[in-house]
Amino acid sequence: MALRVRGEPSHPRLLDLPWETPLEDWPAEQLVGLPRGLSRHVVRFVRIDAWVFAVKEMAEWAADREYTVLRALEGRGVPAVHPVGVVTGRVDEVGQPLESALVTKHLQFSLPYRLLLSQSLRPETTVRLLDALAVLLVRLHLAGFFWGDCSLSNTLFRRDAGAFSAYLVDAETTEHHPRLTDGQREHDLSIAHTNIIGELMDLQAAEVLDDAVDPIATGDSVRLRYSELWDALTRPQTVKRGERGRVERRIRSLNELGFDVAEVDVAREDDGVHIRVQPKVVDAGHHARRLMGLTGLDVEENQARRLLNDLDGFRAGSGQKDEPEEIVAHEWLAKAFRPVVKAVPEELRGKLEPAEIFHEVLEHRWFLSEQAGRDVGLMPAALDYVRTVLSKKPDERAVLPELEVP
Repeated sequence: MALRVRGEPSHPRLLDLPWETPLEDWPAEQLVGLPRGLSRHVVRFVRIDAWVFAVKEMAEWAADREYTVLRALEGRGVPAVHPVGVVTGRVDEVGQPLESALVTKHLQFSLPYRLLLSQSLRPETTVRLLDALAVLLVRLHLAGFFWGDCSLSNTLFRRDAGAFSAYLVDAETTEHHPRLTDGQREHDLSIAHTNIIGELMDLQAAEVLDDAVDPIATGDSVRLRYSELWDALTRPQTVKRGERGRVERRIRSLNELGFDVAEVDVAREDDGVHIRVQPKVVDAGHHARRLMGLTGLDVEENQARRLLNDLDGFRAGSGQKDEPEEIVAHEWLAKAFRPVVKAVPEELRGKLEPAEIFHEVLEHRWFLSEQAGRDVGLMPAALDYVRTVLSKKPDERAVLPELEVP
């Protein structure tokens, strides 16, 4: 059988990789040294032109299945790595068959949990990391996906305005259903609970976990966070007829959690006085989509919320409250966001992605202004941040394309 790549047509140079060699023996010059999590399969990172890809060696049926699931996740807007293709028909130099391979695109500025948790993170930061995993599991379940192996090892994390966003990186055991039963959700949550406690205990045994982090209590907190979020997104609400404000507040609270509401089911209760309201939550990313529509910036949800708040402040501070939001957003890009991003020297642009840099500059501006007893201004804060904070951070982009500012 001839070597074949099924998938995106935009990366034909994948055929130039040494597919006749087992993945664990690929020459170092073909590889990119990026941190990776634990995996039952051999995984390597390679660079082709300006892009970095993850290659995972596995059976053809498993690679096909995972590729299909990842495409379905992407179609439903669930955060996951982007599938590129499946390589089949591999044979070694003497004609013996080799396993197929799944190729995914490396998620820019993402980090595995072992690297994050071994950097002496404060306990509250660890909680935020696991909160992100709970949110990812809720999003999967709302979209009808049973993960089957939810764990820190199967997740990548990106910084998101002081918090984290979680991305599914291993969909080998994932199943898609029209709707998950409560039993399926509970089973998935139990798997996550057990895996997370075990992974944290491993870090504890290796003496790289903060002493204040209790693996069992932290695993329990993920289960609690999941239950609270699921309840907020799905529970019916009973209100008196005419109490429209309570319904609107419920929808706004869901938007604050980052979820959109497509429609609302309203049914009259038997007493004729109350009505039962059930929001239909269709997707997360409420603020990110709004910012994308206004500015073209593609960022994480918390980053989008922070940037939109700054945009609102810019609008009020410049006396443009009555101007169309799209016009003000264009001016904010030109006078606030772009100048801050361009203030970062080229050699420091691998430290953090632009939206996270802008968020940290806003934090730094507040800190400097508190010290000075006055507003120090955006650009002075940006220049001081680059000199005193950003220059001391480790690179999180690693080997990635040149920074592009919209």
